[in-house]
Amino acid sequence: MADEIKAKAEALVPQFKLDRFLNQDQAGRRVSLLGEINSLPALLIIERAPFPSSPTTLAAIPTTLLTLRNLGANDIYHWYLANSSISEDADLKINLIYPCNAKHIKKYSKQPVRYVTETPDIYAAHVRPYIQSQRDAGHIDWVFNILSGKSEASDVIYRTPYLADPVEGFLLLPDLNWDRKTLEALHLLGLVERRDIWSLRDLKKKHTEWLKHMKEKFLEATTRVYPEIERDQLKLYVHYQPTYYHFHVHVVHVQLEAGATQATGKAVGLDMIIGQLETMGGDEEQGMENATLGYTLGEASDLWVNVFGPLKKEASEKAAAVN
Repeated sequence: MADEIKAKAEALVPQFKLDRFLNQDQAGRRVSLLGEINSLPALLIIERAPFPSSPTTLAAIPTTLLTLRNLGANDIYHWYLANSSISEDADLKINLIYPCNAKHIKKYSKQPVRYVTETPDIYAAHVRPYIQSQRDAGHIDWVFNILSGKSEASDVIYRTPYLADPVEGFLLLPDLNWDRKTLEALHLLGLVERRDIWSLRDLKKKHTEWLKHMKEKFLEATTRVYPEIERDQLKLYVHYQPTYYHFHVHVVHVQLEAGATQATGKAVGLDMIIGQLETMGGDEEQGMENATLGYTLGEASDLWVNVFGPLKKEASEKAAAVN
């Protein structure tokens, strides 16, 4: 059954028909393409894979270049462009979203980015209802399917017995952007079983000990599966805004190149959240919903189009009226 699923998935990519180029990022190492497969919209994200680590393969690079063109030379420094065929290993990593929807296309299209400030009032009046609408529309049913084992069971690298501990139960699976072999680029997702925490906004002082326990569980599980990695070679963070509204933690190797997903305005360290909750005043029900948070949004995102864009326009109109 698993072989049939893999064969069916592998047959999709050659059927991709390009419609248009959407974006190029990560210093030109990744491109996002919009097209179709069997008349249905599809997104193809192609990224250059890391170099192989085999000494034999690496030693062959200088002598097996297909083309070599010098771009300049200055004393001991020389610059070139070249084409290589150095390895039988895969040198491209491809993600396919099929069929894709308008939200996927917006996410992977090049767009201007804004930095917004979300106050507790804006969260309560605008953002929380938006999150509720996303959950009500069934946009995270696929997460529940993973947790229950209905889908992607073969991708899960570690899990606690499902529903044996609904509070501290979890699983670990590879992030789509990890090639699953380069340990210094390790990127895992820790999905918790409990469904009452949608994002970091739902975390309260009463969750502090739970977060500490989960941190230990994530670290212990990761180092058990990958004994070559030590605990102090891992960092844990969450996203705000996240891609989907079911609480999950990113577990990454400290040497993973810090791109946009680890930048200020997107990633929030788990230790920082725990520290903020521990020092927060008030009773156990006080939490992150009362904090002011800043983050980046693309201008095509729902939150910019429907919330922060209109709020900015309203504030500008009020300021103009006063002047």
